Amino acid sequence: MANARVTARAFAFQHVERIWMMSLIYEARWVFLEGILTTIKITIAASLLAFAMAFLAGLGRISPFAPLRWLALVYIEVFRGVALLVQLFWMFFVLPFFGIVLDPIVTAVLALGLCNGAYGAEIVRGAIKSVPHGQSEAACALNYSRQQALWKILIPQAIPMMLPPFGNLAIELLKATALVSLITVHDLSFQALTLQQTTMRTIEPFTVVLAGYFLIAIVITGLFRLAERQTNARLGRGAR
Repeated sequence: MANARVTARAFAFQHVERIWMMSLIYEARWVFLEGILTTIKITIAASLLAFAMAFLAGLGRISPFAPLRWLALVYIEVFRGVALLVQLFWMFFVLPFFGIVLDPIVTAVLALGLCNGAYGAEIVRGAIKSVPHGQSEAACALNYSRQQALWKILIPQAIPMMLPPFGNLAIELLKATALVSLITVHDLSFQALTLQQTTMRTIEPFTVVLAGYFLIAIVITGLFRLAERQTNARLGRGAR
């Protein structure tokens, strides 16, 4: 009987504990929603900037003009060689000394976009270089200019090769958004830290953060796989 009472009490305590956890998450739902929306906005904006910079720098690396090649190389090496956290802090805390004051979200987008764009540049360059050389020769035989061959033949065939690593890059960027809470951006991580400090509860807020990042990453993965299938279908290639 005594063991049964202990078991019943333990079960009841666990039940109450689960209800309390769910009630805290429910009460803070709008706080979490705000954080998730901020994280998604930063991820989308920074990804667009990263992909744009990746194409600019990647094409610059294979440009026949030496100044463009050197400019792209400097950009890539600087932003790949400096930690993202240092870039965030430098833009947010150092630039004001030069009269440049950026909004925290703008700072986050710039730092994440420029840093990941430097990594993406090598993806673009490698994918274009991976297109068989015979394609360039065929373009030359058709009297295409270098620019026409690049945009009409090489890049369309290189894009399906870029998409899987670009998808990985987007997920890495998503995970890196957790750092922007350190410059007062109210993203998902910031909201979880604030809730943990005000309620002294740890499990609930960080479980929500874990689930939130995972679900967003799943959506990103699905979108890039869909884009890869569509581009392969347009080029007459089978699904991979």
